[in-house]
Formats: sequence, structure tokens, C-alpha cells
Amino acid sequence: MSDTKLNLIAGEWMAGESEIENRNPSDLSDLVGVYAQASTAQLDATLDQARIAQAEWANYGIERKQAVLNAIGNEMMARAEELGTLLSREEGKPLAEGKGEVFRAGQFFTYYAAECLRQIGENADSVRPGVEVDVRREPIGTVAIISPWNFPTATASWKIAPALCYGNAVVWKPANVTPASAVALTEIINRQDIPKGLFSLVMGAGRSIGQSLVESPKVNAISFTGSVPVGKGIATAAIANLTKVQMEMGSKNALAVMDDADLDTAVSIALAGAFGSTGQKCTATSRLVVHKGIHDAFVERLIAGAKAMKVGHALEAGIALGPVVSEQQLKENLAYVALGATEGAELACGGERLELAHDGFYMSPGVFLNTSNAMRINREEMFAPLTSVIKVDSYEEALATVNDTKFGLTAGIATTSLARATHFRRNARTGVVTVNLPTAGTDYHVPFGGRGDSSYGPREQGKAAAEFYTTVKTAYISAGNV
Repeated sequence: MSDTKLNLIAGEWMAGESEIENRNPSDLSDLVGVYAQASTAQLDATLDQARIAQAEWANYGIERKQAVLNAIGNEMMARAEELGTLLSREEGKPLAEGKGEVFRAGQFFTYYAAECLRQIGENADSVRPGVEVDVRREPIGTVAIISPWNFPTATASWKIAPALCYGNAVVWKPANVTPASAVALTEIINRQDIPKGLFSLVMGAGRSIGQSLVESPKVNAISFTGSVPVGKGIATAAIANLTKVQMEMGSKNALAVMDDADLDTAVSIALAGAFGSTGQKCTATSRLVVHKGIHDAFVERLIAGAKAMKVGHALEAGIALGPVVSEQQLKENLAYVALGATEGAELACGGERLELAHDGFYMSPGVFLNTSNAMRINREEMFAPLTSVIKVDSYEEALATVNDTKFGLTAGIATTSLARATHFRRNARTGVVTVNLPTAGTDYHVPFGGRGDSSYGPREQGKAAAEFYTTVKTAYISAGNV
């Protein structure tokens, strides 16, 4: 097709070996576009060019790099409404969330533009007389970025921006579910003052392009966000070449609601954490661990709040939830609803496919009651607008339940007790902890990551990103004779 959106290969826009359609999950009659699928030969060519471009980019002055990243970020923020509309149209999140995601993604670039000027090394005296030591960070080389569909612009940006900031080349394979946002971001980056082939877009299936990318000895580092099984496969492939890896994977985040919590606050943050972005985020509140002293009142308001949340077309004003991203995701979500019933959980509301004015993948927000932490619906990541309530007898039991998971990304507590909040912050076994806030929602200037099966490798975001995107060089200098 003449209007097919192309891949950016070795600095040139190229057709692929095949094409895929991208349709709006809010309205399946709406064709967002047709997108090229790269070949493995194209991937190899772009990796060769990336190495050449990276050497040139590393020698750019720091103000020149800063200007590039600032230009990218400022354009994204200026076009947040336009690009956010495109994002919501192809991914299904409410328009306000889509615009907010693009604007935040722009902030990642402007933050790392400033970091271009802050790459300051260390000096020390050697233990040997007359010798000085210089320690500094250098680029790792060519970075493969594999990003997910649920935050197609933000997650990619918080990987791409630091990779470029610290002097690396980038080869990006986005999720095939959201190619439109990927092409839009690539067009912005490609217009900048960068070497030919420094940044590449290779759209394609994970089993072909993704696998070839992570197996390539031409890749120096891999940053991945996605599922645990895929992450483990990437780690296995990477170790053959001793490729550096950074992975953000699954989660089963819990919010502990204590008997001393402000009820309005507790319900508000539970609803936002569980159902924001239709529950399709790694920081979503999938388990609500509620003290028996507040359980009944909390549940009553929670169900009322969930029932009041309007589901509709992502671009429709006043909606709280858009559609699920795809038919496959909807099938998996409904399978978990059925699983909950077989495990003995009570579905108090929602969890149903909705037939609305537009033909799309709509699902009502669901709340499970009378669940135990042993149930699969409380052990496995659902990535759905579903949450489970687990009743506990004490703070101690709540903390133990929160920590009883193979994951460890985020955890939150609703309480008015400073002592409980402090104890929880120090003893929740997660990479991120929130107090009287949703488990979802993080800042771009501080580290992000988890424990257990949630994360592997150095942290993302903030200054912590330097640990992954650079390698340390220690130099010894003899001053010689005076």
C-alpha cells in the first residue's frame, strides 16, 4: 500500500517484508493505519550503521546533544494534544491520559537534555605517589529497546532519552499493537541533528525481529519492558553474548487499607490505582488488602465507585475507562473472571464485556470479594480492569499478605498512622512504596524498578539510568617528575 508507514533502517525510511493493520480498539471500523514489518536482513543492516553513528554521536559536544534532546521533548509537549489523540485512538486509554502520557514523555527528553551537561566524573589520589586517578562514564554502545503497548510513548521515551543522553545508538522495536505512536516519535527524533542511523525503528513480531535483536552480538545492551516469560527468554539469549540487560516485567501490586485510614482517601486511591488506564499498567492495584475493621464500609464505597465509572470510546468526553487494547487481551481478562468464580471468589460488580455504540473491546471494571491470597487471581498478573479484596485481621497480617508474592514492583498503604506508614515503607518488599497515594504513578527524575520477578538489572529513570546506559572507565595518570 502506498500509504504504509515505514521502518527507519540505517537512516532511511524503508518498506518491510510484510505489513499489518492497526485498528482502533474503541471502534474496529476505524483503521489507524498500515505498518511495515522489518526483515532480519534490515535489522542487521541497521545494527551495522548504528555502530558507525554511535561513534560519531559520542563525539558530539554536550551542548549539541542537549539541544537535540530539548528539541525532541519540546516538540512532543507542544504536540501533546495531537499525538495524545493518536495514542488514545490506537491504544484505547482515555484522551486525557493519552495527552498526559505524551506530555510526560516530552519531559523525559528535556530532563535528560539537562543531564547531558551534568555528566561529571570523579578524581582521586592513587595509593601510589605521583599518580592521580580519573573515573568517568562512557557510552555502552548500541542499545536495543523493546517497549510495551500499554504506555507506547512514555515507556519508550524513558529508555530512549537516557540512551541518547549518555552517547549511545538506539535500535527500537516497539509493540506491534501500537505502531502509530512509535512512528510519530521516530519522525520527531529523525528530524534532529543526529548522525545517520543513530536511531532506528524496526517494527515486527517479537518471535522474529525481537528474537533476532536480542540474539545479535552487535547489540551491547537490551532494555525491555514486558512479561516475565519473555523477559526470561531475553535474558537467556543475552547471556550467550554477555549482553547487558535491564528488564521491567510483571507485578501483583497491593494496597493495604488500615482501620485508621481516611475512608474517602482509601476508596479514591484504590479506584484510581485499580482502574486507571483500564487496569493495563504494571503499577496497577490488583490486590486490596483491607483490615476487617474498615472492610465493609470500604467495600460498599468501592463497589459504588466502580459502578459509577463510565466506560466508553477513548476520545469521548467524560469517560473513566476506555476499551481493552485488543481482542486477545479481552479474552484473557474474561478468562480470569471465570477463573475467579471457579476459585470461589464473589464477583461483586463488573467484569463483563460491554456492547456499546461503537464495536470495540469494552469491559466493565470488576471487583472480586471474599478472596484469599492463595487464589490464582491474586497470584498472577491479570493486566485487566479487575481487582480483588482480601480481608485481614491486623496490620501485621496485611504486611505479610502484601509481601506474599513472587513480584515486588509497587505497594501502598492507606493509613493516618505515622508509625504504620514508616514501618510499611521500610518493610514492604517492593521497589516502589506509596503512602495514601495510588500504587500507580511515578516521577521521571527518581529511580523506578522492583524486586523479585518484577525487575532485573539496574534501575530506570532519574540519575540511576546512568548505571545501565554507561560503562565506567578508571584512568591512572602519572604526573612525572617536577
